[in-house]
Amino acid sequence: MSEPKPVPTDSVHDNDSTKKETPSEEQVAVSGVPSALDLTSYHEHNAGRLVIDPEEAKIEFGESVAQKLKLTKDGKTVLWPQPADDPEDPQNWSDFRKHVQLVIVTLAAIIPDFDSGIGIASIFALAQQYDTTTGVINNLTSNWSIFLLGWGGIFAVMLMRKYGRLPVLFWSQLLAMGFLIGCTFAPNLKTFTAMRCLNAFFATCPQVTGLFVVTDLFPFHLQARKLNIWTMGFIMSPFLSPFLFGFLVARTTWRWAYGIGSMYSAVVLGLIILFGEETVYDRKLVNPNPMGNKSGILARIQLLVGVTGARMAKYRSSWKHVVLGCLNIVWRPHLLMILWFEALLFGFSIGINVTNAVFLGTPPPVGYGFSQFAVAGVYGTPIVAVLIGEILGRYFNDWVMRFCIRRNKGVFEAESRLWTCYIALPLYICGFVLIGAALQNHLSVGALIMGWGIAEVATMINTVAVYAYCNDCFPQAQGEISALVNLARTLGGFSVAYFQVPWATKNGALQTFGVESAIVAGLFLLVVPALQLTGRSLRSRFSF
Repeated sequence: MSEPKPVPTDSVHDNDSTKKETPSEEQVAVSGVPSALDLTSYHEHNAGRLVIDPEEAKIEFGESVAQKLKLTKDGKTVLWPQPADDPEDPQNWSDFRKHVQLVIVTLAAIIPDFDSGIGIASIFALAQQYDTTTGVINNLTSNWSIFLLGWGGIFAVMLMRKYGRLPVLFWSQLLAMGFLIGCTFAPNLKTFTAMRCLNAFFATCPQVTGLFVVTDLFPFHLQARKLNIWTMGFIMSPFLSPFLFGFLVARTTWRWAYGIGSMYSAVVLGLIILFGEETVYDRKLVNPNPMGNKSGILARIQLLVGVTGARMAKYRSSWKHVVLGCLNIVWRPHLLMILWFEALLFGFSIGINVTNAVFLGTPPPVGYGFSQFAVAGVYGTPIVAVLIGEILGRYFNDWVMRFCIRRNKGVFEAESRLWTCYIALPLYICGFVLIGAALQNHLSVGALIMGWGIAEVATMINTVAVYAYCNDCFPQAQGEISALVNLARTLGGFSVAYFQVPWATKNGALQTFGVESAIVAGLFLLVVPALQLTGRSLRSRFSF
């Protein structure tokens, strides 16, 4: 059993005078455990290594500290973070109240890629409407909107650090809905392009809010399972709109597709207004709620629009820490390595989503020459695949976590999350090679469906593992982690549509998809085993 490292005194959070002090080095006992252990922040300072078993806690912390630890109802698991003795601590909320917030943020996380995917269903109709080609529509609208999905999350996290989760979610979704309405009625291609790009920039907020909300609400041992639900939402979302609206656009104008997308945004916005709650709990403050608990319509409006958040901003991280938050962690080797791997793995799967409409709709020998109805039907494949991936990932991630904790004598190490990637990679390679062979050799559409489905199952399983690993390594920076993973996957995917179809047309789809899967396999071999071998020392040197 490895020795726990001393609690460091530096943090991404601002060292405000109202915050509880971190034990100094003089307070650290010989065992490495602070003699005056601050249970409110221990899980953050011991990044990637947590004592989960109560019996092991007695050995590491001593009987007196272990008796103070709060456990699950069955008494078998130590809760991290330790809930405060306050019913308003989100960790103490009822399961129903927690899951309402999880459902809302998951429904909201569907919006960004769902809106982006409407363009896939409408690509041929848009090209006809604006008298141009599908390539121009992809390059001007789909690719750049995907690019902006990543950058919007960086700015959203900065604001959420200062003003809270709820007001930023509310305003971002309100603005995104307005720009989607602008897409619906755009009179020309320039206006449509501008509206679609602005929609993507603001809509992306829930794709970084989810990790914040999950860690705000749920203890460590449940977080991977809940992340699976939220991740399922935004991985499935780019396939939902091509599937649903492909049939619609074949019957009527593409403007109805964007109009219905606007209606869905309005429904989610209504849920945020009526049932959304602020999940941030400033547990490091002596008084986590210096504004007091206020009720009534006025207090609700102030919470929703950000007045309450603006008043709380002075108690939270400084603007310097907020603005430099992502830069402060992105260079750290273990994070940079796994982001590089995830960027291309997820990015190539984004490319499939954007270009498959072209492959399926283009006449032979390049594509299948399917009708609009047939193309829409095929887009049901990844939806089912993501649901399968959610079920597999839910149980496999939990099993891996429990097995590794038992093997490690009751202590969790973050690198155990990466064992899931060993399941995802073979599936990913099989899926991509089968897609390439089906497109190049015009195999049965069943082969294409199987390949696409297998690839998306792999993407779902791997992405949850990456989110969980990064969150475990940097528990003080959930928002920044979420923003960087979101940026990595969009940067890895937005440019794929530029080269995938021309490459496949010139050299064959089997070479295209085979090389892409080979690149991901090579990165896996370079990154994942190395992190499992050196991750503990990298966390010790480069985590907070």
